[in-house]
Amino acid sequence: MNTLYRSIIIFLLLLNSCKNNSDTVETPDQVSADPELIFVSHEQFEHSGMELGTLSDYTFDKSVQTTGVVDVPPQYRAKVSAKMGGFIKETLLLEGDRVKRGQFLASIENPEFVEMQQSYLEVRERLNYLKSEYERQRTLYDEKIISEKSYLKAESEFKSAQARMTGLKKQLQLLNISISNVDKGIFSSVARIYAPIAGNISEINVTKGSPVSPETVILEIVDNSHLHIEMAVFEKDILFVKKGQQVRFRIPETGASFHEAEVHLVGTTIEPNRTITVHGHPKDESLTLLPGMFVSAEILIDSMKAPGLPSTALMEVNDQDYVLKLKSKTDEGYEFMTVAVIIDESNENFVSFQENEALNSESQFLIKGGYALMGE
Repeated sequence: MNTLYRSIIIFLLLLNSCKNNSDTVETPDQVSADPELIFVSHEQFEHSGMELGTLSDYTFDKSVQTTGVVDVPPQYRAKVSAKMGGFIKETLLLEGDRVKRGQFLASIENPEFVEMQQSYLEVRERLNYLKSEYERQRTLYDEKIISEKSYLKAESEFKSAQARMTGLKKQLQLLNISISNVDKGIFSSVARIYAPIAGNISEINVTKGSPVSPETVILEIVDNSHLHIEMAVFEKDILFVKKGQQVRFRIPETGASFHEAEVHLVGTTIEPNRTITVHGHPKDESLTLLPGMFVSAEILIDSMKAPGLPSTALMEVNDQDYVLKLKSKTDEGYEFMTVAVIIDESNENFVSFQENEALNSESQFLIKGGYALMGE
């Protein structure tokens, strides 16, 4: 550690202790005869990359700190299951594969599908006869040739068969079995499953031959084009959070860079852990995010302007913060006086201080190079 650095550290330590210690302590040559001053030569100033600056107005944001996860709205997530049970006959996809809406996903085989098609065709053929009989009975009834009972019986049989055919047809359509083929007498024991949404396969729970039921989730599709941030805000802070407020968030596992988002929706239900869910929409849609990623975020609820200095102006000794205020500049160098400060507001780059008579807009301060001295 060179003499200048040693001088500053020794001086700050002495400043903290001298009020309770009346013993005389020798100071290095670079410390001014005035025990509250530090001298830095022009050469030392330039060599250390030091800079001077004045108090300036900076914006300080008040924020609510929170955490959460990346997620997608329910309408962009689909759990795919079979409409009826059976055995997986074919599935060619892997987790991560991209699929389009309507793309083939898997097929299921079940002999009962053939029975349904047979029943549909039988009812359809019988319906033609029942319709003809119903119309004949209605004509006879209108002419007072038959009783109302005979007419109502024919009507009931026709409409019952019509309803059964409609139900069987709908079931076959849900199984994606071709009705036109069934009408031609071409039956299939295989039902095909297609993608209800576009997206990526996030989960596959079956293999060829796996038995499935309507409760079985065969696979899951997630559309990552509509990602949002789902944040958990404690109830003590929720009244400060409003729709439209700005959000700064980052993914701790992928780096320290922050991204921008906006509060889109504030929940109204308090969870068992005393938090309320807040949804935020990222502003940059090109961000590479995945559902389930952990998020560290801050919701900006207010902002204020206050005079301050760059955070590089701070030096800390024994948990006390100091800044170096320029007292004079001569041909030999710079003479600084130390000022103990208490931080009021801060952000990534700047700090403001609680009221202090030694801090004024006319004065100059060491804003770069001071803290680096402490690390030498």
